[in-house]
Amino acid sequence: MDWEFDSAVDGNLALTGELNLDSTKEFTLGLAFGTNLHNAISTLFQSLNIPFEKQKQQYNEQWKRSRDSIKALENSSYDDGKLYHNSISLLLAHEDKTYPGALIASLAIPWGEAKDDQDQGGYHLVWTRDMVSSVTGLVAAGETDTAVRSLIYLATSQQEDGGFAQNFWVDGEPYWKGIQLDEVAFPILLARLLRQENVPLNFDIYPMILRAAGYLIRHGPATQQERWEENSGYSPSTLASNIAALICAAQFVREHGDEATAQFIEEYADFLECHIEDWTVTTEGTLVPGIKRHYIRITPTDINNPQPHENPNQGTLFISSQPPGEVGEFPAKEIVDGGFLQLVRYGIRKPDDPIIVDSVKVIDAILKVNTPVGPCWHRYNHDGYGQQEDGSAYVGWGKGRAWPLLAGERGHYELAVGGDVKTYIKVMEGFASDTCLLPEQVWDEADKPDVHLYLGKPTGSAMPLMWAHAEYIKLLRSTHDGQVFDFIPEIANRYLGERKQCKSLEIWKFNRQVSKFKKSHTLRIQALASFQLHWSDDNWQTVKDTPSTSTKLGVNFVDISVSDNQQQPINFTFFWIESSKWEQHNYTVAVS
Repeated sequence: MDWEFDSAVDGNLALTGELNLDSTKEFTLGLAFGTNLHNAISTLFQSLNIPFEKQKQQYNEQWKRSRDSIKALENSSYDDGKLYHNSISLLLAHEDKTYPGALIASLAIPWGEAKDDQDQGGYHLVWTRDMVSSVTGLVAAGETDTAVRSLIYLATSQQEDGGFAQNFWVDGEPYWKGIQLDEVAFPILLARLLRQENVPLNFDIYPMILRAAGYLIRHGPATQQERWEENSGYSPSTLASNIAALICAAQFVREHGDEATAQFIEEYADFLECHIEDWTVTTEGTLVPGIKRHYIRITPTDINNPQPHENPNQGTLFISSQPPGEVGEFPAKEIVDGGFLQLVRYGIRKPDDPIIVDSVKVIDAILKVNTPVGPCWHRYNHDGYGQQEDGSAYVGWGKGRAWPLLAGERGHYELAVGGDVKTYIKVMEGFASDTCLLPEQVWDEADKPDVHLYLGKPTGSAMPLMWAHAEYIKLLRSTHDGQVFDFIPEIANRYLGERKQCKSLEIWKFNRQVSKFKKSHTLRIQALASFQLHWSDDNWQTVKDTPSTSTKLGVNFVDISVSDNQQQPINFTFFWIESSKWEQHNYTVAVS
């Protein structure tokens, strides 16, 4: 065998060799990496010194040890547990080995054939949404150690203000820097899940929870980006995660003996919950004849506008990634996705809620596609993130395709409503490759053999996608338990019962200067500094001065309640305690 070393890009060495196969057709290839050439060669020969069969045996034993606590869910599958066990292995393999607890979204780079080395993007980054989904899938299978490491990793990756970067490298350095409120909520939900599973933590997670809850209250309710990372506004899926996380955060706070802060957090969650339909349900639906009320994907608004647009019947949604020459602007009320199903998943809305049921009919009519292995759904109508019409790679524009993970989400809804879950388990297994990898997207049109695209088979998107594998495992666990794994009983007790615990609030704050509130609601004035509210309910004929109540979340507030016969608006201004200065501006909120 002859070897030679070639100089390569960036000072790295390229090793090339020629094999003489005249006498044998069988050989062993060893591949090793190192911080330098000597390190790699030493590692290589250490490895070659151990016979392959012994290496294989040790490798299998290591994986077996890592699976000792895995819950047997094969009986809920329809492929004898093949995809289930491979999904667990894939999730475990996506944890970084130098930063324990950091799980990336995928080892894949979507449409990598159309990218060059200058494009550092891909799915080899940490998204808190994907990572929490991944480790939650492992917890569903009975493996909790990874989730504990991930929770600690998240606590050390949290930003000073309580938020989390949109995504980041495993060393914590942010990559994209959008603000996604669901990604701030998910670490709280992970902490709650581990507590529910009675997993001991020798690490104080309480400061992270408190900071994250404060961030949600200070920066919400509109999000700069929802879970598809493209638009700002009022998103059903984001609101669902925020409500769930805040109720869970309040439980942690109450357990720490702080009843006042716990109640404040719960009341903010109540404020979000009692506005869900007002913010995200159109009453002028046109997509399906006879269905005027249904959830929309997002009610668009500028988070920097202190008087945000909150009417789901109005507004234009801009959808990027449209083919050249096509306009990506659509009436927001005519763009739908399945994000509202998260309201059912956590226990905020009943599965047979009339608006939920009608919204399911709408997404089935608009987003559903049938494949040889079963139904699948698009993210939303007019999506441009996917393989182009001619089958070529997505290069900044294309056409959104069907996502297998959405079949899993739909399966969870079917379980909640008492439907047939078997179909959705089978369809996810059918979307897996021969090597049990679930793709981000599958081809949703007639076969194009010339470009290797077949109905129901993977496109050039990311494969495997850990979010999809985790969703599949959770669907098996949910089926096994007879209840959605992510369902939170405390939330259902609060919002699906007689709702006596809930406080109907309208919140005015500087990033949401609401213009009116209902007589049946309490008007809460919030600010990020201590103040005295100078206010009047009779056009300044008389005035009242009310000191604000402080919280441990960086928020101060004053509550105003009015009688049923109140006609005049509420006028107010602020006297700032720390600076001893007046706001120099009066504000008005009408009573409706």
